[in-house]
Amino acid sequence: MNRLFVLSNLTIVALLLISCGQKPAQQMDAETYARYQKSGNEISKQTQAVLLQNVSNAMQQGGSLYAVEFCNLQASGLTDSLSTAYDCKISRVTGKNRNPDKGLNTKSDKEMWAYYSALQQPAPLHDTLVQSRQTITWYKPILTAMPACLQCHGPAEEITPETLKKIQTLYPGDQATGYALNELRGLWKIEFKKR
Repeated sequence: MNRLFVLSNLTIVALLLISCGQKPAQQMDAETYARYQKSGNEISKQTQAVLLQNVSNAMQQGGSLYAVEFCNLQASGLTDSLSTAYDCKISRVTGKNRNPDKGLNTKSDKEMWAYYSALQQPAPLHDTLVQSRQTITWYKPILTAMPACLQCHGPAEEITPETLKKIQTLYPGDQATGYALNELRGLWKIEFKKR
């Protein structure tokens, strides 16, 4: 990723964040910025690899129907254990959530979702750092990057009836269907305590 591109987009984000008393990440020194950016990327890649491996195993065992049950029961536990291992808070947030606790719960979440949603696809979707008094939060878009994603997140008419029924049973009020390949599905959100 071209660092100049990231910083110029962060200027736009900075304007959004000043109104809620947060300090934009480009005011960090370059070394601190690079350290948190690297950590966010490494942690999200590791977390995504663990989640994808487990979802793939569930798909092999029982298809998308079993994968929905797995996600409902175990995905949060895996993320929580990785949060503990990395000494940060790892989550995924979205404006079209399936799980109620994955919604846009903070002003920063809402601003970042609006920012990334407004970008023209397939624009390069870079990561962003936001700092407050106590934390530095790293955000990065999550796309429906693989056809397998659409087995549970695609258009309702393309999801098997059994899987769709299970989604509706486990997640009343689900909003996380109707996606096409390579659409913005959510955001990684990794919160670090300032040290």
